[in-house]
Amino acid sequence: MYDIIYIGGGLNYAGAVVAVKNGKKVALIEKDMSQLGGVCLHKGCIPSKMFLHYANIVSESDNPILEGKISLNMQELVSKKEKLLKNVTQVILKQCANVDLIEADAKLIAPYRVEADGKILEAKNIVIATGSSAFIPDGIEYNKKDIITSDEVLKLQELPKKVAIYGAGAIALEMASFFASAKVEVTLIYRKEQILAKAHPLIAQHIQKELEKLGVSFLLEHSIKSAKDTKKGVHIVFEDGKTIYTPMLLVATGRKANIDVIECKDIEVDRSIKTDAFFETSLKDHYAVGDCNGKLQLAHAARAEVLNVTQRILGKTPKKLNLNSVVKFINTLPMSYAYVGEIKSMLKDDEYKETIVPLSQFTYSAYNRATNGLVVIYSDKQGFILGGEILAPNAQELIGIVAMAVAGEMDAKEAQKAILAHPTFSEAIDRAFYRL
Repeated sequence: MYDIIYIGGGLNYAGAVVAVKNGKKVALIEKDMSQLGGVCLHKGCIPSKMFLHYANIVSESDNPILEGKISLNMQELVSKKEKLLKNVTQVILKQCANVDLIEADAKLIAPYRVEADGKILEAKNIVIATGSSAFIPDGIEYNKKDIITSDEVLKLQELPKKVAIYGAGAIALEMASFFASAKVEVTLIYRKEQILAKAHPLIAQHIQKELEKLGVSFLLEHSIKSAKDTKKGVHIVFEDGKTIYTPMLLVATGRKANIDVIECKDIEVDRSIKTDAFFETSLKDHYAVGDCNGKLQLAHAARAEVLNVTQRILGKTPKKLNLNSVVKFINTLPMSYAYVGEIKSMLKDDEYKETIVPLSQFTYSAYNRATNGLVVIYSDKQGFILGGEILAPNAQELIGIVAMAVAGEMDAKEAQKAILAHPTFSEAIDRAFYRL
């Protein structure tokens, strides 16, 4: 009998470490211990941002001020990535030294009972964090060779000359940035008439402009009916009957929650595991955090959720997490997009004020490929800051200023007390606060 069983070895391990330090008997079940740390560490945000970092160097070198040409050595990049991830995994294993680590395929078969490769384990509390996996639409014959997901991109030993990318979410736009910056010919296929429908319209337009500058071609309002490997390449047939061939198709149409772990009828499941605001499922003492609960597919959100749940199990009274205060971002190149709080697509016209500051107003933008950048800040009628959107180099770092203002329930006058550095892009945030 355990105090807590954590199912899934992604950011769930952070909760397990805290629980064990507080005297609890804890087990963590992961089907592949080499993947301890989860998708973000091994197949997601860590390696993808590493790839984007080096691709951005290649892109920045394509400048008349600089002489010579550079290119990515994919074999060296993949090798460096594997060494890094192996080292980080070893660090996590050390942190989990007092946790019972069980490598097994787990199933929740009844309240408080988990089957792990035929062995039955029991616990007073169960925390499920089984993550998500790539969604492959019907008709697309995924083969991991020339019809791939981002998982295979991170293992490529050489770059293709051309690639088509299906989707326009975070993974699709980041991978388009990576390939285009690395001088691969990219076509982005999307079902709707514009990318990033939830972003401020100006930001969505400017991201598309920047990607076009990198060489990305857009096939908007195109839905793939089928895609399969042929001798001529990947044959793509669209819903309207038109066809194209491409050497490689990257499918980036989103991710689906991994819910196969649930074999207990007491837990409500739809496309994800249903939970309340404290991440408790329909069965008392059973929790679901991270991608599998369908709330936010972000590693930092998963970590916050499992720590919140663990504190609750430990008998403390953590506050309900405000998921609006979680920073969301897409690491496009040369500028990334980040937002926090309530933004234009969430607000009614009569309940907010917005201020837009173009980065072109700052000389700093001229040599940082940021003249199309924007800072947009929103406040309510009383001047309290509701949220913000940023398109800028390292926007995910800059948005932290706005996130603190939102979390601290600051009004514009309070935010104006900070004097931000010159020359930086944070000056645009400073200016936006003064314009509210």
